[in-house]
Amino acid sequence: MSNFSAQPIVIDGKGHLLGRLASIISKQILSGQKVTVVRCEEINVSGSFFRNKLKYHNYLHITPYQQNVNKFTNANTTPQPHPERHIVNPKKSGPFHFRAPSRILFKAVRGMVPHKTSRGAAALKRLELYEGVPPAQDKVKKMVVPSALRVLRLKPGRKFCTLKRISAEVGWNYKDVVDRLEEKRKVKGQAYFERKQAALKLRAKADASVAKDEKLTQFGY
Repeated sequence: MSNFSAQPIVIDGKGHLLGRLASIISKQILSGQKVTVVRCEEINVSGSFFRNKLKYHNYLHITPYQQNVNKFTNANTTPQPHPERHIVNPKKSGPFHFRAPSRILFKAVRGMVPHKTSRGAAALKRLELYEGVPPAQDKVKKMVVPSALRVLRLKPGRKFCTLKRISAEVGWNYKDVVDRLEEKRKVKGQAYFERKQAALKLRAKADASVAKDEKLTQFGY
C-alpha cells in the first residue's frame, strides 16, 4: 500500500488483526490517502473470546459487583456507581465507550494518530468505516493487507475471536441485522456472477462462430 491513489482504497476487514490493520491505516491516512474499510465486524482479535470480553468489560468499568448487585442486595436498595465512573451527567460529558465494531477500529486508529492537531483531524476525515458492505462499495474492487492478515501473522493454533462477537456481548444490537443484510448481498452477488459468466460464454461462442479476416488478424484484431 505504498503507492498513492486518488481514489479511496477499499479494504475488506475480514480476517485482519485489529492492531496491525489500525497501524497501517493510520500511516496511510496521515500521508493523504483516503481509506474505506468494510466488514469491520469480521476483524479478528488475538486471544480467546472470554479473555477479550473481560478486557472490554474492564475498559467499560463493568465489574462483577455491578453485574450481580441485584442478587446480593435488597430490591429497594439503589446500587452505588463504580468509583471510576463520571458522576456528573456521564451521558453528556463522557467518557464515551463505543460498542460497534467500526467504532472500535476507529478508536484504535485514533490512538495512533495525533488527532488533537489539525493534521490528525484532517487524516481522520479521510477514513470511512462500515459494518457489512454498503451498496456504494459492493461492486468496488477490495484489497487486503498481507502484513495484517491473521493467517499470516498469528501462529497456527492460537486462539482468536471476532469484533462482532465481542460487540454483541457488550451492547451492540445490530449483529443479526448485519448478518441478514450480508446474506442478501451474497445471494445477489452470486446471481450477478452467474449472469456475467453466462454472458461471457455466449460472447466467446459468438466470436468462435465468426470467420476471422486475415487482414484484420495481421493488425491484431
